[in-house]
Amino acid sequence: MSAAFNLEEEDRAEARAVVLVVEDEILVRLTIAAYLRDCGYEVLEAGHAGEAIRVLEAGLLVDAVFSDVNMPGGMDGFGLAAWISAHRPYVKIMLTSGHPRNLADEGPSVLAKPYRYEEVARRLDELLKR
Repeated sequence: MSAAFNLEEEDRAEARAVVLVVEDEILVRLTIAAYLRDCGYEVLEAGHAGEAIRVLEAGLLVDAVFSDVNMPGGMDGFGLAAWISAHRPYVKIMLTSGHPRNLADEGPSVLAKPYRYEEVARRLDELLKR
C-alpha cells in the first residue's frame, strides 16, 4: 500500500491523486490502470461495484472513481455512483460505457467506449480540479 493512502487531509495537496478503476474486463482494467499510473496517479482496482465499495469502506483515501456502467453483480456503475454520492460525497465520479443508451443526457462525467487513454486522463484532471 502506498504512503499516499495514509496521509492526513492537509498533506493530500502534495500527494498524487488516487483513482479507483472499476472494470470487470480484466484486460481493459489492467491497461487503463497502467496508463493512469504512467500519468502520475495512484491507482486502485476493482472488478465490480461490490469490490469498489469494499475498497471505499476500508478507509482508503480515494479522490476519484472511474467505473464502467455495465458490470456483473447486483449493482451497475450508476448504482455505484449513487452509493458514492450518498456515502463518500467528496469522491469524484466518472463513468464509461460502450452502450450509447447508457450515455444519453448523463453529462460530462460519462465517457463513451472505446475511449482514448489521453481523453480519460484529461477528463480526470478536469474532474479533480472542480
